[in-house]
Amino acid sequence: MRLCNLMAASTLTFASTTNNYLSREGDILYKSLRIIPRLVLAGCVTIGFSSKSSYATETWANTLPAINQGLVHGALPPPGTYGVYNSYWASFSGYDNHGKANGTKLDAYIQVPILFWVPGYKILGANYAAAIALPFDYTNFKMAGASALSNNGHWGMFNAIVEPVILSWDLGNNLYVKAGLAVAVDNASSSAGHPPSGNGAPSGNGYWSLEPEFGISWLNDGWNVSANIQYGYNFINSTTDYKSGQQISGTYTITKTLGKWTLGVGAYSINQITADTGAGAVAAGCPGNGGCRLESYGAGPLIGYQFGGVNLVVNYTRSIYTRNYVGGNIVNARLIIPFD
Repeated sequence: MRLCNLMAASTLTFASTTNNYLSREGDILYKSLRIIPRLVLAGCVTIGFSSKSSYATETWANTLPAINQGLVHGALPPPGTYGVYNSYWASFSGYDNHGKANGTKLDAYIQVPILFWVPGYKILGANYAAAIALPFDYTNFKMAGASALSNNGHWGMFNAIVEPVILSWDLGNNLYVKAGLAVAVDNASSSAGHPPSGNGAPSGNGYWSLEPEFGISWLNDGWNVSANIQYGYNFINSTTDYKSGQQISGTYTITKTLGKWTLGVGAYSINQITADTGAGAVAAGCPGNGGCRLESYGAGPLIGYQFGGVNLVVNYTRSIYTRNYVGGNIVNARLIIPFD
């Protein structure tokens, strides 16, 4: 049986939320930080029962739903070093291949600290940046008949996320575009095939992932209309012989900034475009379950406020439709702090 989604990773990019990006760099410094926590906790949990083990054969997917909502996806802030901290809470239910609740439950508390560096360099006419995220999470999974996983809540380290290349171009007419490449390192404290010492759901993935992305923003008179698309490619978990399928994830934002306040709405989409493969996927029943392809959509309101040099954004998101995944209620609070 497959239960998908818990953690998403974290790719990061900052961008302005006002139309005065060039003339008001001091203001956008904080409103503008856009992180791309995508690789840390968004995930897909596949529970496979076999003669060898009743442990999960696969764990988290590439995108943490709703964590990037409310941010500008196409631009970068002024040169400097920034700290970003996401505190993400989710109460999820599992849904089967037909979009029906299957009785599984997942509570997740995910912390995503990010270091973001904008050196002031230009490459191919674009502003350059780089970032690293070291996420960690508390997970408590509940599923009838899975005693090794259920009610064994614990903390653990997710895969480190490195984004060595982020490029942003100013196209004029208040339009910005961005491209980047994130890498999820195979270094989680526990994963499918390497369970946590006290049982429970694993904290991360037992494989590497690559995720290129493209973002675009239109900024005018305090309006921010943005979209970001990520493509996730996962390498095989050699321990479980399970390869998660490729995914396309989107984040969509419309906000209006009035003085120190920002109000708006955000939405997300996650679509798996290829089936899960390998002997582990076969044992989990994926060939007869739509290839265990996940699908999820959600939306909700957000609010932000500028506290001197610190920017706070809080968003609430409710899943609208979910298949082969987990969905439910999500709250994320994000702090952005300049170090320079």
